[in-house]
Amino acid sequence: MDTTAPAILVRDLHKAYGAVQAVGGIDFEVARGEVFGLLGPNGAGKTTTVEILEGYRERTSGIVSVLGHDPGARPRALRERLGIVLQSSGTYRHVTPRELVTHWAGLYPSPRDVDEVLELAGLGECEAVLVRRLSGGQARRLDFALALVGDPELIFLDEPTTGFDPAARRAAWETVRALADLGKTVLLTTHYLDEAQALCDRVAIVKHGRILAVGAPAELGVGESSRYRVSWRDEDGALVARETDDPTALLHQLTSAALARGQALCDLSVTRPSLEDVYLELTAERREVQDAR
Repeated sequence: MDTTAPAILVRDLHKAYGAVQAVGGIDFEVARGEVFGLLGPNGAGKTTTVEILEGYRERTSGIVSVLGHDPGARPRALRERLGIVLQSSGTYRHVTPRELVTHWAGLYPSPRDVDEVLELAGLGECEAVLVRRLSGGQARRLDFALALVGDPELIFLDEPTTGFDPAARRAAWETVRALADLGKTVLLTTHYLDEAQALCDRVAIVKHGRILAVGAPAELGVGESSRYRVSWRDEDGALVARETDDPTALLHQLTSAALARGQALCDLSVTRPSLEDVYLELTAERREVQDAR
C-alpha cells in the first residue's frame, strides 16, 4: 500500500441530472490521516459528491480515486476498508446495540473489538437497551459504532450531527477526534461551520456544485478576510474596534499611549475572521458577481 498517495483524489468531477449540474467540475485531495470537511448550504453538492466517493452514485465524468480504487466499480477490497455514517439510516429495532455491533463485526475480515467500539462511540451505558428505546443522540452514536466496527481506514460522515442538541453534538465531536487520534482518514460534510472549525484539518467551501476555496480553517481568507480585528476599551470605557492588515504598529501605539497615561488597556484582543466570516464573505462575493451579470 502506497501510504504517500492521497486517500481521496478528485479531478474535474461532474454530476448532471439532465440540464441540472449538481456537481460542476470540482478538484480536491484528502491526505491519509486527515480530517477533511466539505462545507456549504443544502443543495451545494456535498452529499452528491460523497455518494460518488462511496460508490452509491455514478458520476457523469471526471477522475475519482478512493484508497487507490475507482469507487464506481464498487470493489469488495474498497468496501472492506470504508466506514459510512449516512445522513439518516434505519436498522433492526428489536435488538440491543451490543447485539447489533457484534452482528456487524462478523461481516468484516478484521473487525475491531466490540467492547472497544461501544466505548469509543459512547454507548457503554446503553449497550443493553433495545435500539427502539434509544434517544436520538444514542441512535446516532450507534450509527458511528456500526461504521467503526470494521476498523475502516476511511470514514465518511455525512451531516453526522444534524438535529443534535448541543450535548449530543459535543459527544459526536469527541468521537471524531478519537478517530483522528487513531490515524483514521475522515471526510466530513456539514453546514455547521463551528463544527468544521473545531474538527477539520482542511475544508473545502462548496456552493452550486463548485468549490470556492480550500484550506485550513484558520488560514482560509479572501480580500478583507485576511485582516485582523483589534478591539479595546478607550479612556471612557467604550469598546472600540479597528481592522488592520498588520496589528503590530497599532498595538504599539495603543500600549505606549496607555503606559504614558499610567492606565491599563482593558479588554484588548486581536482576532482573525472565523470560518463563518470567510464563508459568508465568499458566498456574498459570488452573489454580487452573479447579480452583476
